[in-house]
Amino acid sequence: MGVLMSKKQQVEKVRKCSAVVTVFKEGITNRPPQASRTDTEDHTNPTEGPEISETDQKEEEESDNGRKQTAPVTQQVSSSVNQEAWSRLLDGKGVEPEDLKKTNQLVPPAFIRPKRDINDDQPIKSDLYQREEPTNDEMCDVCEVWTADDLYPCRICTRVFHDGCLREMGYLSKENLQEMRETAQTTTGWSCYYCDNVNLLLTEEEMYSLMETFKQCKIIPESCLGSDGLLYYKHFVFKQLFERELSDEQEEEVLAQYASLDTEKKGHIEWSDFLYHESLGVLKKFRTQNSLVRLLTAKERDRARLVFFGLDQDKDGFITMWETRRVQTSWFQKHTKESQSCSVSISHVGPISESSPASSGSEKSRGKMFHSDKDQNSRQVGWQEFLRESGIYILAARPNSPSLHLLPPA
Repeated sequence: MGVLMSKKQQVEKVRKCSAVVTVFKEGITNRPPQASRTDTEDHTNPTEGPEISETDQKEEEESDNGRKQTAPVTQQVSSSVNQEAWSRLLDGKGVEPEDLKKTNQLVPPAFIRPKRDINDDQPIKSDLYQREEPTNDEMCDVCEVWTADDLYPCRICTRVFHDGCLREMGYLSKENLQEMRETAQTTTGWSCYYCDNVNLLLTEEEMYSLMETFKQCKIIPESCLGSDGLLYYKHFVFKQLFERELSDEQEEEVLAQYASLDTEKKGHIEWSDFLYHESLGVLKKFRTQNSLVRLLTAKERDRARLVFFGLDQDKDGFITMWETRRVQTSWFQKHTKESQSCSVSISHVGPISESSPASSGSEKSRGKMFHSDKDQNSRQVGWQEFLRESGIYILAARPNSPSLHLLPPA
């Protein structure tokens, strides 16, 4: 149905539409013309000037702030690196090798620090005339695969390893791997990464105590130490314990220990050697002799038996204290390739050679060690006492490093 519209209504509608169109046209005509691109480039709007300068100023401020923040960022990175080093020190992993960053490597083992047992200080029974003769494991400790002659045994424990597995784990450098191949199957022997690191013998409490001492002396983990640094450290520790300075004679002993740790005459001692030396000091200070004997493995006790038999010429089951002290000094000839550490006779526990690290001490000190007390030196020592007196030095002979990590008392 259509809508009827009168002529008057039609005229009114047309008038309204015309008015709307007129207003629209006027709006377009009155709009200011847009400036061309060239005009904008040639004639800068004065109102935009301050905005550009403020932007430049902000960029300069950000640049200045970046320069100011460079030093704190560097310090944060350094602090992070030190924190990682302290963490590795606590968990016993030592220096983190670059090979551990490889994606196709084997997963390194997790070390668990031991806990003291209630019977640790009780004597352990060990028969002089009954050798234990432990047998080595049949499978590689890493991949748990048996490949007969390709396995390399540890001279301390019963673990065996493939050289390829050790290489993939990243714990041994090429030089150390070559040394392992040359010595593991000989009478000289080779210590695996568990046994080589005597720091792993410390409990968490003992390790925390040692770390606190390092921090107080500003010892940086995984760094080398010179003779002055070692003297400063020993002075600090001695003063903390006894509230007095080291004597001249004690300083000589520290320097003799330093010489025995720096066997290659580099002018500094490596971090691992310093750490092992201090770890043995903690064991010697806080553990009883019986507790140290309990740390020895069956292989170490068997070797100690051979040493004792070599000294007991009359086969009465006793040797002298002088002979016991002589063994404590010459026990560390294990790394010379001409020595036969498993075929021990009296010749292998005789006076130390000039090439031995211990020979760096003075003749006066060695003379005091052997002849200071005739009655004490001639005292008879049985097998059990021999094991207790030698326990800490047997442990100190574990590392593969040629360094002498614990000098016998002068």
